[in-house]
Amino acid sequence: MERPLTTTPAPASAEGARAYLDLLAREASALEFEGPVLQARAAGADSATLEELEQAKVAALKVRAMLRRRARREAELSALFDTAGDLAGLRDLDAVLEAIVHRARQLLGTDIAYMTLNDPERGDTYMRVTDGSISADFRRLRLAMGAGLGGLVAQTGTPYNTADYFADPRFRHTTTIDGAVHEEGLVAILGVPLRLGTQVIGVLFAANRSARPFAQEEVALLCSLAAHAAVAIDTARLLQETRAALAELSGANAVISAHSQAIERAADAHDRMTGLVLRGGGVEDVAAVVTEVLGGRLTVLDDEGRPLVGETRELDAGVFDAAQSSRALGRTVKRGDAYVASVDVGAAPLCTLVLRTDRPVSDTDQRILERAALVTALLLLFRRSVAEAEGRVRGELLDDLVSRPELRGLRDRARRLGVDLGAPHVLVVARHDGQRERAAFWASSQATLAHGLAAARGDEVVLLLPGDRPGTLARRVAAELTASLGRPATAGAALAAGPDGQAGDRVGEQAGEQGDGPVTSVASAYAEARRCAHALVALGRTGDGASAEELGFVGLLVGERREVAGFLSGALGPVLDYDARRGTALVTTLNAYFGTGGSLSRTAEALHIHVNTVTQRLDRVGQLLGVDWQEPDHALEIQLALRLHRLRTHMPDA
Repeated sequence: MERPLTTTPAPASAEGARAYLDLLAREASALEFEGPVLQARAAGADSATLEELEQAKVAALKVRAMLRRRARREAELSALFDTAGDLAGLRDLDAVLEAIVHRARQLLGTDIAYMTLNDPERGDTYMRVTDGSISADFRRLRLAMGAGLGGLVAQTGTPYNTADYFADPRFRHTTTIDGAVHEEGLVAILGVPLRLGTQVIGVLFAANRSARPFAQEEVALLCSLAAHAAVAIDTARLLQETRAALAELSGANAVISAHSQAIERAADAHDRMTGLVLRGGGVEDVAAVVTEVLGGRLTVLDDEGRPLVGETRELDAGVFDAAQSSRALGRTVKRGDAYVASVDVGAAPLCTLVLRTDRPVSDTDQRILERAALVTALLLLFRRSVAEAEGRVRGELLDDLVSRPELRGLRDRARRLGVDLGAPHVLVVARHDGQRERAAFWASSQATLAHGLAAARGDEVVLLLPGDRPGTLARRVAAELTASLGRPATAGAALAAGPDGQAGDRVGEQAGEQGDGPVTSVASAYAEARRCAHALVALGRTGDGASAEELGFVGLLVGERREVAGFLSGALGPVLDYDARRGTALVTTLNAYFGTGGSLSRTAEALHIHVNTVTQRLDRVGQLLGVDWQEPDHALEIQLALRLHRLRTHMPDA
């Protein structure tokens, strides 16, 4: 009977296997795996045992190589995983690229790793990131396309490696590149392309300062890192473009928002100004809207450049030049801190708006100013049209009162215009030289404001205004019309109806209008005021204003009622009153003084008094009549008054 075969491992073989397992466990070097074989040979082991140990050694070394490859692969995968994580949280492109280059150097175990990127504008590649570099020139290196190993990789898009750079004839050597490589001390270089699709954007390198070949696994690993680097660069580019687009969109949105707000503000201002016009608002209301919307200080000028609203100080010439340019361009014109918008009608300026502000005014806000100028122009045109229409009505009534006082219903027409002819009125005739239209407009405006009447007659304007002081009113009209026209205007005035209406009661009856009030008194007052104005011009008092009572003896000639008593009172009244109160003979002394040709001695002889007494009496006359009583014009009035007084004394009914 055949016994079963049994295999009992030799004790030496079992011990060798355990030894190799221990070596694998502690990751011993390849040289240490020769130890068990050498020990067995030294112990005199047979050939079979030595053969088994050799086989165990080979198997153990294979296991060791496999474990090392797996560990290396794990490290590579871990590095790629970390790189992918860096890309996912990409914040700083430089940091990501530096991490990739550093990992390439660590994984391949090279002395240096670096990256170059293509420059499309210059048509070459430049050093972007280095790790392990010691040469400043190397870090600043630029490579022409096709020059050096890197230029060849960038041009062909194919990985290249060389165990000895300077001895490799496959690529074109240049002095600049070779000098930088030599200064860095590089010998073995591996370069792989950075690809984005079919486009090569750069090269990733690993290099040693000693000769060594690069395994295919190292080339593949570096290609993987290069792919990640290309993704990082593209991602950063996309992020940068996205951020730029977002910034641009944000800016555009801000512009659109500001523009939208400006449009809304302009629409609101337009609606408010339109509403003001419809509600009968004025220029002041439009100016208030403009300053509320745009801020700053607004001045509104009329067609003569005089302020209607805002500051009244004199404006500089630049503003008026800007106004002229604005009318020519139809747009707002800026001069210094002033924005000027002006409107004309038929090439004649109508109004100008001057906005002064410390902040810049946008184009849209300038349109608001232009629209406000148009609205202001419309208001002024409307006001002018109304004034002209009302002026025509008032002028026609005043013409009828002067020329045709016999017409019925004149007082009713006046009452409808807000003029009460039963109240005291003064008629003023103002003579001017040219500018008839402007003078007529001024007179119409004044009459409307004062609830009176006005009419234009040739080079004269006629006003019927409430009041009972013709001299004062004549001077005011002369002064204001002179200022408006910029040239002298002369005004004469007469009372058209006294406080008790006596100037025209009988005339109303003559006209057959019982109770129609003082009417034809206006015609007589017109004649007197007109003569008074002509007299002022004849006396060389152009630009002045006065009533007949204020013209002295001339008033006796031009006055309608020839009031001698009033003339005597004005010319000699203080002396007459003094004689009456004190019982003196000042009037007698004056008669003698003028009768002797102004001789003191002959006056004294005629009165049988001492010369000193004559002097004292004449000094008293000077105190009563004024120090200029001996001036020719004044002396003439006094002499005429003395004669009229003498006549009235001898003719009591005069």
